[in-house]
This record gives sequence, C-alpha cells and structure tokens, in this order.
Amino acid sequence: MIVYENTLDSFSNDVMLNTISDKIYQLIKENHLNGGSKSEINSWNNSLHFMKDVLDTPDIPRDCSVAVEYNIPQTSKRVDFMIIGQDDSKKDHVVVVELKQWAKVEKVNDTFRHSVLSDLRSNEPVAHPSYQAYTYKSLILNYGGAEDLDKDSVNPCAYLHNMSEDYRNVLEDSIYSDWTDEAPVFLKSDVLKLRAFIQKYIKAKSADDKFLYKIDHGKIKPTKSLQDSIDSMLVGNKEFDMIDEQAVAYDFIMNAIKNSVKDMKKHVLIIQGGPGTGKSVLAVNVLADSISKLGLNASYITKNSAPRNCYQALLAKGNAKKMVDLKLAFRSPHSLPFVPENGIAVGLFDEAHRMQKKPYMYKGEDMLWDAIKASKVSVFFVDDDQRITTNDCYNADIIKQYAVKAGAVLETKEPFVLESQFRCNGSDGYIAFLDNILELRETANNTFENKDFDFRIFDNAGEMREVLRKFNSIRNKSRMCAGYCYDWNVKNKRGDWDIVIEDFKAKWNLENDNIFAINEESFDQVGCIHTVQGMEFDYVGVIIGNDLIYRDGHICTNKSAISKDDHTSKIKQCKDDKLADRLIRNTYKVLLTRGQKGCFVYCEDEALREYLKDRIRIS
Repeated sequence: MIVYENTLDSFSNDVMLNTISDKIYQLIKENHLNGGSKSEINSWNNSLHFMKDVLDTPDIPRDCSVAVEYNIPQTSKRVDFMIIGQDDSKKDHVVVVELKQWAKVEKVNDTFRHSVLSDLRSNEPVAHPSYQAYTYKSLILNYGGAEDLDKDSVNPCAYLHNMSEDYRNVLEDSIYSDWTDEAPVFLKSDVLKLRAFIQKYIKAKSADDKFLYKIDHGKIKPTKSLQDSIDSMLVGNKEFDMIDEQAVAYDFIMNAIKNSVKDMKKHVLIIQGGPGTGKSVLAVNVLADSISKLGLNASYITKNSAPRNCYQALLAKGNAKKMVDLKLAFRSPHSLPFVPENGIAVGLFDEAHRMQKKPYMYKGEDMLWDAIKASKVSVFFVDDDQRITTNDCYNADIIKQYAVKAGAVLETKEPFVLESQFRCNGSDGYIAFLDNILELRETANNTFENKDFDFRIFDNAGEMREVLRKFNSIRNKSRMCAGYCYDWNVKNKRGDWDIVIEDFKAKWNLENDNIFAINEESFDQVGCIHTVQGMEFDYVGVIIGNDLIYRDGHICTNKSAISKDDHTSKIKQCKDDKLADRLIRNTYKVLLTRGQKGCFVYCEDEALREYLKDRIRIS
C-alpha cells in the first residue's frame, strides 16, 4: 500500500510547513504498518526536503501525483518516493526514486557486484542504491497491479543528496553497470540532472485518475514477460530434471491446483522425503510451470537463504537482470505477514521442517498458520530428520492439524513420500549406514562398502581439502562444511582464522556470500549448515567437531563443544538433553548427505575417526 499520496503541490506545501514527517508517521500508525522509527523520521525530514527542491520548477506540473513510502505488495520492501504523470506522447510513467543520506561509499571488491560499503551502515555491505531502485522496478512490473505498465513505464533512479563528487567513480564503477545503466545515480551536485531525468517522463498529470490506485490495489499476478522468462530458464538446466516419483508428486500438486480453481477452497499437500530424494527439484518445476504455463502467482518459500539464492542463480544462468526478475518467486517466510489471504496462488514451502513459530524479527504470530493463510494451494516439503535448531517446530502431523483448522482440503490423507535416492550416487545403503552409525534408527547397515559412493575418512583436514580441491577444479562442485563447533573469529574481529586444527586453517564462508555453493571464489571457505542445507555437491568434505565423539562403544554428542558464537541453533543452551542430542545428530546427517559422488570426513575426535574407518569396507 501507499502510505502517503498527494499532488505535487500539496506535497511541497507539507514539506515547506515541516508537517510531512508527522503526516507520514500518523498514516503508518493508522494503517498498523511497521515503521516510524527515529531514523526513518529523520530521513523523511531530510530527504524529502531535497526532493521538494528538485521538483520545484514550473516545468513539472503541480497537479501530478506523488507517493511516499509505497509498500510493494507481498513484500516488506518500501519505495521511498514516486512521481506519476504523462510524457509528451500521453504515455503514463512512474519515476521511482531511491533516497539515501549516505555521505561516503566504498567498493567491497569486484565479486560484490550488487553491494557497496556505506558510512551509515557500520561499513557492512549493503545493496547498491541503483540495484535497489532497479529491483523495485522489477517487483512493480512483475507483481504490481497495473496491467497498463510496461518496462518503459517505470523509470528508476537513486538520489544520494549528501554525497559529493568524490564518490561518483565508486558508485559508477563498471561492476555496477547492469544497475546504473537501468537506474542512474544522482549526487548532491546533480539537482538539475535529476530534475531533467524526471521532466523527461513527467510532462503532465496522468489522464487516468485511478492509475496510482491500480498500482497499489491491482490483482497480483506474474507478467507475460516473467512467464516467458522463467519458462526458458528450465531449458538446459539438468539440475532440475524430474525423475520417477518426483513426476508423480508433480501430478498430485497440479491436480490440487486444478481442484482449488474449481472448488475455490484452500488445498494442502505434504511431500515427505529424505536427503537427495528431489524435494527441491520438484518444487522448482512446479514453481516454473505455475508461473509460465498457468499464469499463477507462485512462490518458492524456504527459511534457508542459500537454496533460494543459488536456485535463482542457476535458473538465471548468469543473467543478473533475470535474477532480479525472480526475486519474488523465491522468498523468505518472513514475507508471509505482508501477504493478504490467498495472495499466493501456489505456495511451495521447501524445508518446511525448518519453519519456526515466531522467530526473531518475524512480524506475524505463527509462521505455519501465516503460510496456509497466504496460499490458496500450500505444498509443504518435509523431512523430520533435518530439523537442526531448537526452534524448528513443525512436522507432517502438525501441518495436517493446521490444515484442518484452516478448513483446507488435504489432497492426500497421508503425506506423499519420495523414496528414490538421487544424492550419494543413489546409495540407499549409505543413507541407512548413516542412520545406523549416528544411531538415528536401527538398520542392518552397520558397515558401508565403499564401492559406488566414495566415502573416505582422513587423518588430516588439510589433506582432505587438497583432495577436494582436485575434484573442485573439474566442475566447481566440491565444498567443505562443518558443524557448529568453531567460533566466528573473523566476523567478530578476534583473529584471521575461524577453524584451526593443527596445520589446517580456514575461514567460515564469507558473511555476504549468498551463493557459497556455486561461487567459484568460495572453495577455501568452510560452509556452515545454513549455507549448505538444501544444496548438493559432487564431493563434500565434512569437518566433525568435538560435539560428536565415540565413547564406550557408542557415538555420543557433547553440546558443550558447540561454539559460543552459535546463536541460531541454541543447542548449547538447550535444557532438553534429548533434543540437543538429536539436533546434533541431525546436523551431521545433513552435512554428510550433501555429496552426489562422494563424502570425505575429518573427525577431531580420534576415537570417532578410528571407529568410522573400521566401519568402511573397501572393495
């Protein structure tokens, strides 16, 4: 929704009388929106005065429409400023302005093509303002309500009204050209240039009195361009081919979508499957076909950002602008409180076992309830063995209870089960072996014959890394990962290394590397569980810390070995020892099942190392 809208004349008057921030704050409270912090009020008082000065010319009509703080539908993103009108040819236009109060800016490095360092954000990487403005254009076009809009109708830019000419070369560096070409950046000396940019599109008031209303209240659905784009993205992407019962599950989901259109009821489908059974592949195929073939507003939603970011990158095949188009198709469940009931036609909730009732900074009351409420058709992909934090609280039974409470139709009485194993070289025996040695459940596989799947135990973590490096040089599909035992020293400025084991030294994955699993620069870093869950590699190297040890004939857990810097799993503070024990075992099962061709292991606990060696039969 739009918080503040008025004519340019009335907006200028509100700014001149210093009432603009009071009016915006009051409208936010009246509409029960989040916002209105001291910093936001300061930004309104500051930035909107600069915008008034830019627009203070008789060449821009005083009766054209102005909007401040436009909340893009189904997101928590708010556009700072928009001005709406017509050009000389009577075509409607929206000029989107991203406002920044920054005074200094630096480049991170050439890998960070979307991010910069700002003086107002404690020198942590933040989105480049032109990238922000461009993504807002994409969201408005692909999921906004005005069907009259096309790509030439929305004209984004960024205005850094406190920034001197000294920083232009940083903001306009060639690594950001994808964004600055589409959304030019204006500095404090560019008042006349910004004015000319706006005048190019706004020459008269829009003849359509409801044009702004259409943008704010239109029916949300993907545009034809997004439909065509995502349809082409799957072509040639072998990572997303469906096999065996994945295709059967796909049919069940498509049937649920068809039924929901007929009976106008909510439908819920639960898909169960262990690691490597193709839950995510299935979800991405349903997402693509729901958008491209059915023209429905569909979203792939998962708590873990790693699969969202990596799937976007894989689908876009290196095209940065296509990645922006996919932004709302791949989303965090934190967006659910902003979605109206049934606002998502098809909600695909991957890693649903990782959903939490009300996590930190969540604006809703219950994530699962909000998921079912927001979606006409909800598909939940679950594996109870992949719950890895104390707050992961949903399983298939609870999802069924919520569906009944919501009056939804359960498409199948019991969850549809994916059984075929496509990871670990299709080795069901390896999965059963892990269940046995981790004592998750009894199986007949207390040994593993290293035949079809390359499972090795190393005495030296550095040696393991070098063997992985050779495999990674082939396809960039090998990575190292570790449990929760190691401190985040680099992030917390305590040292140059996070993981030090004898002569082996490594850092955790870079804090702002959101595509660790496919980033060619990330091999020497070690991924945490949140970086690799939902992802897969050719070969994975797992460092098992002292939270998993071998004593008295059993593999045991030791929650006291968990790092003091682990604030997400809360295993170290967990008073339920049985739960803490299970979460540690689940964590390592997830890590040990990331490889398609092989898994290499280094254990800090020598007794565990020798025990695992004894369980492997080399053929």
